Amino acid sequence: MAGVSFLSTLPSLLPHSPQPSLLLAAPKHTNGGICCQHKVDDSGVPDGQNRSNRRDVLSCFGAVIGVEMIGRSGSFTRMANAADLIQPNIKDTLSAAVKGYPDLVPSILTLALNDAMTYDKATKSGGPNGSISLSPEISRPENSGLSAALNLLVEAKRDIDSYSKGGPISFADLIQFAAQAAVKKTFLDSAIRKCGGNEEKGRLLYTAYGSNGQWGLFDKQFGRNDAQDPDPEGRIPRWDKASVQEMKDKFSAIGFGPRQLAVMSAFLGPDQLATESLLASDPEVLPWVEKYQRSRETVSQTDYEVDLITTLTKLSSLGQQINYEAYTYPVKKIELSKLKL
Repeated sequence: MAGVSFLSTLPSLLPHSPQPSLLLAAPKHTNGGICCQHKVDDSGVPDGQNRSNRRDVLSCFGAVIGVEMIGRSGSFTRMANAADLIQPNIKDTLSAAVKGYPDLVPSILTLALNDAMTYDKATKSGGPNGSISLSPEISRPENSGLSAALNLLVEAKRDIDSYSKGGPISFADLIQFAAQAAVKKTFLDSAIRKCGGNEEKGRLLYTAYGSNGQWGLFDKQFGRNDAQDPDPEGRIPRWDKASVQEMKDKFSAIGFGPRQLAVMSAFLGPDQLATESLLASDPEVLPWVEKYQRSRETVSQTDYEVDLITTLTKLSSLGQQINYEAYTYPVKKIELSKLKL
């Protein structure tokens, strides 16, 4: 069966990318928190046309002070919103990790899948709660070969925790956002391949026709809590040994069907086309396998990318109570008497 695997577009091993740049403020409201966001380079000075001027600074202070005075008098300390303040840096760190070790992309995807697939609808237990990071669970047969991917994320977590003012990131969040970084990389690599290997043109193609705008709901699901104990055994099959019917049964048990099974083929093993060849032997899954293979051959990959993002978004929140105030912290108190405008 003809088709293009999005995992087949991964380049050879690359060196680690430099640490991501820090983000400061652009005036915005965030669930009761106000911050200013502006990208700066390593020297701390905004580059190019984004360079702040006196008017920008006055506008920023005006927005903060005006809304705070309306909200209350007295102290000007607010709680900053987690997603707005640390998510961009986390994504940069994880993207750099994935770029540095592209051979671990399939394992990162399976790691995220297996952490989430422990969800049990009857008991509302399990799911993407980070329990796969615990030794008793990662050492299970179904998680064989995933330790290297987990070790890479442990290193990334150290970097993230070093600059996170809101406390350490949970493994539950880390693993799912690593999967997002891995998926985005494969999408971008596919666009570059379609441009004959020209990275600049590939990035332009992905920007113009890619699916970046579809990640909004996924990004909002930030604040998962880590499980303290391993999830029960026997909830996940060994994907490399499972029959298509066993895969269908497992996906059905968490509320998914043949469509979702087909679109998640890259998460089921290191060789996406081999997995799809197996899935295509089932008459219920075959039409979806063919649909997504055709979609991956197009310029935009729209059907494949949108359906994959939608499925991963649902999978990454199964059974989880998202704490939207996770990683929040008090912003610096503004002393009005010391302001010089």
